[in-house]
This record gives sequence, C-alpha cells and structure tokens, in this order.
Amino acid sequence: MAHVPYLRTKARQLRVEKRLTIDELAERLALSRSTVYYWVRDLPIEGSGTKTVFPTHGQRLGNKAMQLKYKRLRDAAYEEGRAAFDSLVADPTFRDFVCLYMAEGYKRNRNVVSIANSDPAIITVARSWMARSTDKALTYWIQYHADQSLGQLRTFWGTTLGIDPESINLQRKSNSNQLQGRTWRSKHGVMTVTCNDTLFRARLGAWMDCLRSSWA
Repeated sequence: MAHVPYLRTKARQLRVEKRLTIDELAERLALSRSTVYYWVRDLPIEGSGTKTVFPTHGQRLGNKAMQLKYKRLRDAAYEEGRAAFDSLVADPTFRDFVCLYMAEGYKRNRNVVSIANSDPAIITVARSWMARSTDKALTYWIQYHADQSLGQLRTFWGTTLGIDPESINLQRKSNSNQLQGRTWRSKHGVMTVTCNDTLFRARLGAWMDCLRSSWA
C-alpha cells in the first residue's frame, strides 16, 4: 500500500525529535510496525534495537520470571473483568462503550487502550468509561485539516470532554491539502483518546469476550 510522503517525513521527524520507538510511531501514525521500521531503521535511538551481547543464563531466567509475573497479572485482570461484567452491563452506556471499542478501538497492542472518532457523542462515552476504568493518565490528540482553527478545536473538545484544552495534542491530517474539493469533512477534527494500562486492556478484553458470548 502506497503512503503519502508526508507520513514518512513525519515518522522520521518524530523519531529524531521525540525519540519515539517503532511501536510508538506505529500507534501515533496509525501505520503498521513493518512500514515504520523500514522508514526509520537508519535512525536508531539509544536503548532500542537488538543487543549485541548475548544474555546470560541468569538474565534469561530473570526475563522468563518477569514474563510469567506479568502474564499472571494480565490473567488475573482478565478474570476480574469477567467477574465484573454482569454488574457493569446493567449500565447501558457500559455496553455502548464495549460495542464501540469492538468496532472502533485500537487492538494491536495489549498494553494500550485507544479509540479515535470524529463524533463527539462517541468520544464522550468512550472517554467517560476509560477515565472510570483506569488510574493512568489519558492523552488526547486531534487530527485536523490545514484550514481549521486549532484554538476553536481545542476549545470545543475541552468543553465537550471537561478537560484542559491545552492538554490536547495536535496533528495535521496527512491528506489535508489533497481534499480541497471534498464534500465531507470532520467538522471538529478526529479525536483520539489513549491510555497505557496493560491491566485495563486485559479487563477490556474480557468485557469484549463476554459481550460476544452474549450474542451467541
């Protein structure tokens, strides 16, 4: 699949200026990890890439123990999610949130919960349940067209979500200048709400599985 040149330039810029990892770039730009890797593989950052020194036997055991520890934590969070589902689903907006996430949410990373949409009602429901379900900070990004007022966009979403407008990050849509004859546009941009919380993602996985089962 061909990508507009702006995306490659943006990936390389973020790699150098923000020192983002391959996974972080892929998430930020909504691209596959392999595509991002080929674009920035000549721009290594400290602490990333393959180690040249082979791990010792003790290090391998330690890594396995750590992996098992976090797997147990994820499994426990998943079971916690299943146990809580029946009481949570009594709230219609909870079912709405899980349905929306199944359709629109980011699912490639087991450590991340993220959803993007241009509809304020969808983002309001999603943000509400995300804030109730994690104690980790939520981050906000607006994708916007080049001719939109950034101040107005921030004010709109800040008021809609009850957050500080200045906490909202901005990212211009890569095809913004190519759609001058468009008949449809995102009036308020596309808002993405994200949090990095492995255990919340595990509970959310359980909620999605429970909802699927209820449809069977």
